[in-house]
Amino acid sequence: MENGDVDSHKNAQMPNGVTRQKYMDGPDQIVPANDHVAWLPESAVKLRLTPRGAGAQPPVSVPGLLTRMAVTYPDLVALASKKADGKWHRITFKQYREHTRTVAKGFLKLGLERYHSVGILGFNSQEWFLADLGAIHAGGFAAGIYTTNSPEACFHCLSSSRANICVVQDKKQLDKILQIRSRLPHLKAIIQWEEPIDTSVPGVYSWDQLMEIGAKEPDTQLENTLKSIAVNECCTLVYTSGTVGQPKAVMLSHDNLTWDAYFISQRVGNIQPETERLVSFLPLSHVAAQVVDIYTTMTKGISVYFAQPDALKGSLVETLKEVRPTRFLAVPRVYEKMHEKIVAVGASRGSITRSLAMWAKEKALTYHLARMNGSLSHEHTGLPIDFTTSEMIDYWYEGSSVGYKLARSMILSKAHEALGLDQCKTFVSSAAPLSVDIKMFFTSLDMPIVEAFGMSELAGAHALSIYPKMKMDSVGELLDGTETKFEGSVSPNGPGEICMRGRHLMMGYLNEEEKTMATIDSEGWIHSGDLGRADEHNLLYITGRIKELLITAGGENVAPVPIEQTIQGELRQLGYAVLIGDKRKFLSLLVTLKTKVDPETGAALDELEPETLKWVQSLGSSATTLSQIANTKDPLVHKAIEEGIGRANKKAISNAQKVQKFTVLPADFSVPSGELGPTLKVKRNVVYEKYKDIIEDFYKE
Repeated sequence: MENGDVDSHKNAQMPNGVTRQKYMDGPDQIVPANDHVAWLPESAVKLRLTPRGAGAQPPVSVPGLLTRMAVTYPDLVALASKKADGKWHRITFKQYREHTRTVAKGFLKLGLERYHSVGILGFNSQEWFLADLGAIHAGGFAAGIYTTNSPEACFHCLSSSRANICVVQDKKQLDKILQIRSRLPHLKAIIQWEEPIDTSVPGVYSWDQLMEIGAKEPDTQLENTLKSIAVNECCTLVYTSGTVGQPKAVMLSHDNLTWDAYFISQRVGNIQPETERLVSFLPLSHVAAQVVDIYTTMTKGISVYFAQPDALKGSLVETLKEVRPTRFLAVPRVYEKMHEKIVAVGASRGSITRSLAMWAKEKALTYHLARMNGSLSHEHTGLPIDFTTSEMIDYWYEGSSVGYKLARSMILSKAHEALGLDQCKTFVSSAAPLSVDIKMFFTSLDMPIVEAFGMSELAGAHALSIYPKMKMDSVGELLDGTETKFEGSVSPNGPGEICMRGRHLMMGYLNEEEKTMATIDSEGWIHSGDLGRADEHNLLYITGRIKELLITAGGENVAPVPIEQTIQGELRQLGYAVLIGDKRKFLSLLVTLKTKVDPETGAALDELEPETLKWVQSLGSSATTLSQIANTKDPLVHKAIEEGIGRANKKAISNAQKVQKFTVLPADFSVPSGELGPTLKVKRNVVYEKYKDIIEDFYKE
């Protein structure tokens, strides 16, 4: 195979059938392929190998990686689940592999065909992991489905991936599949892992039944299937959010996942297999959770503890206190919720306690900013600071020798313990932009947050900064072995559209030739749609998004996210802020206030959150619900929001980037009401359509 070559996209699919049967040296084999992209399920692709460096890392399949860990760390805890008896039940890496093989044999017996999928619909659990890896071992595709999906959305995923088997958590998810089952000709079995289970329904099996079926099967068929697997063919499907049209199935190869996981782990560094723990709670149907929770843990021998299904409704902190993870991955909304709780607790303390906390936060922030500046003030050596600079020595002395160490040991460590994060060495935010204000807040708590940048189409991460080599406004340092260019820029460092290439780049979109070709150009670059630049330290900065970019009637380009984040930084009580202004004479804003959330459905309620309510009352308003404020255009609340927007406008780089009008919407955003996607990103097109009458009112003469 010619490493790194890029041919034309024609004949991208590898010959199948009899030809493929010649290659039986799997699962770590590389089979011949004509191109780096593919869209048919049976396809293989050329790997983007390089003669040296990170791109030359030997490929390994998912089954090969799990086998390696089972041999290297047979007795190390791999997965831990808290059962109904209130105790943690653990399995080792040796048992992890054995259980995976049993599940794979069960899937094969129940009719899983090569290059067909196993849909997985449920909250993070040991069964989710085993179903995922079992599908891959059996020569199929693992296809995670968001638990918030409607029956029709589930139908799209299962139909497009030709699912033979669907694994569900409980009756609620089972009922969705039963509603659409008659329209899924490839579906042969449904497996439910939580009790109670009505196995009298034809074709529905319990998890125990699956394991019994697999345990009775000989290894022959499984071994033959594993021999046919190749690292350069698809093993996992990740469905995009579908903000425009139906979600696309991103085809990720074994090499995509295992290579990206390895270099994420290398960038994080200092991972000690015997002591590392991670709590899994972000949706596994999202690529960030998959590559971190399943693959980096398998790469470096990290023990995974599963949170409870109501983790994001309140139980997460209790799990963190029990497990005390050494690594923590969350989306921005989780950090924002943590920030709200911490601020609320702090506000209830006495004046002396608050003063001590402010002193400690100041010392921690000074210390960490000095480290960041020092690590980037010269060629990075791994040392925490540049000792040749007298100013840095002063910062170091003030922050570390006197103030910081005292603040950390006496005050900040207690905050970490209260969160269950006192042993955590790395805090990561992914899936959406995290505001600089939130980063600064957690840095002042001695919890510097690393931001990651990537896409489903890149198997997870493309950039990841590891403290102290980071900047507050950067999304991370570009990973080793990846390539980045800025389309439309005369400078190699941008600004321009961020285009990326590397061994983590997807094969293509399943059965979507046109969309694959539109996303990956003839030179093998994926066009992200994000605008950005890189600095001299290889740190990446996002400056906007092409699809979200507003072009005013005056012809000025406006990136909405920075403006929205600035306004939210001035007004912490806002739930969401959505900027309007494309082809308009001026900018306007739709805002919501933070309200309580229904713990069962996740829907936003009308009642204001306690801290929001306190703020409203402090203004002199008697309103207790968002609809009251919106419907009456509460003058006190509107004045406070207007003043906050005014403060943000003073930071605008031009008059065209100042917000001139706003309105408070009658309800906060949520997944059930449609304004948010599964990873809590705002679906702008949905918001625009839902509130189009309000938007038009902004611009009436």
